[in-house]
Amino acid sequence: MEFTEMKEQLNELIQSEKLVSATISQPRLKSSECKRVKINPIQLKGVYTLQLEYQFERVLKHENITLDQAAQKLEELFDQFRQCQAQFTEEKLHIQLTKKNKVLWKSEKMETPKQIDLSHNRKKNYKLDPETPYPFLIRLGVQTPDGKIKNQKHDKFKQINRFIEFIEDSLSYLPTDRPIRILDFGSGKSYLTFALYHYLHIEKGLDIRVTGLDLKKEVIEECQQIANDLKYEHLEFLVGDISDYNEEASVDMVVTLHACDVATDLALGRAVKWGASVILSVPCCQHELNSQLNAPGLDIMLKHGLIKERFAALATDSLRAEILSMVGYEAQLVEFINLENTPKNILIRAYKTGRKATPEQMDSYQQFKKMLHAKPFLENELKEYLS
Repeated sequence: MEFTEMKEQLNELIQSEKLVSATISQPRLKSSECKRVKINPIQLKGVYTLQLEYQFERVLKHENITLDQAAQKLEELFDQFRQCQAQFTEEKLHIQLTKKNKVLWKSEKMETPKQIDLSHNRKKNYKLDPETPYPFLIRLGVQTPDGKIKNQKHDKFKQINRFIEFIEDSLSYLPTDRPIRILDFGSGKSYLTFALYHYLHIEKGLDIRVTGLDLKKEVIEECQQIANDLKYEHLEFLVGDISDYNEEASVDMVVTLHACDVATDLALGRAVKWGASVILSVPCCQHELNSQLNAPGLDIMLKHGLIKERFAALATDSLRAEILSMVGYEAQLVEFINLENTPKNILIRAYKTGRKATPEQMDSYQQFKKMLHAKPFLENELKEYLS
């Protein structure tokens, strides 16, 4: 199939209004700021519309276009990217382009047609079916034995599914030729640790080894008993602290959820030193920068304790993401769950790329740090990687 014919056929499929979702990825240029584009059909003011979500290293941007604009948009996107995965109501489509625009077109017919939901605030398409009983969710008290989500656990179910979305997005960064090593620092009651294991090992069939680490002995013992009862053979829970865990030479994925203050930095630093391909971190309370802040130009804002606390938290996570990007990661700050559920809703997502920091990036970081009089703990942890 020729390049031009491919774009025409894809546009015809889109014009049929049978698109469920699509992802266009693999930038042609390594320096490309946009990493991938997700496309979903929605209905705005009664008009069939395509919503595009552009994923950059640190931000997401959205654009809505009509069907009349689709052909031109495909021209633009395939000038920038070389892969497209699309789900239509009756078929799955995978398109791969070589550097010279030779086309690999693979189509798989669906046995059961997919349904399209065009509502802008569409019902959530969960990775875990809310009507299917899952043994780990039953044991953790999220579901009843018949699979019904307990009234007080709907927010937790949403959080688990959101986390699985991040895990799914990370699959292409994980090894396929050996067992995947995963560590969860501060695993607590381990809802997300069990979800990670279930999704990667049971649903995806991947060979993984997962360790959950926490300081609470009783919680760890309970989680290990649940893992044993469910016969999750490659999931273990240990009592321990992030700062003194030295059992690994390398790790593929590091997860840290709600590790307080610089414990998050310790986990991020350890992940970088292990060469982790994927880092997922939701910070908790953050005091370090709050005590260092000395920025006269921001006095009108920082004289309010509440605002100062929130600004310090946002600035801290911004510095963390920038440091990770300077030591070879594609780092983003993304919404974990809605603010209505918890104010601690920022997740640091980082994928290892090996890209080196530019002098301009280093200079921008230094200026921001100087403006705040900040001395980031993570910078000190990774000073050998920043030199």
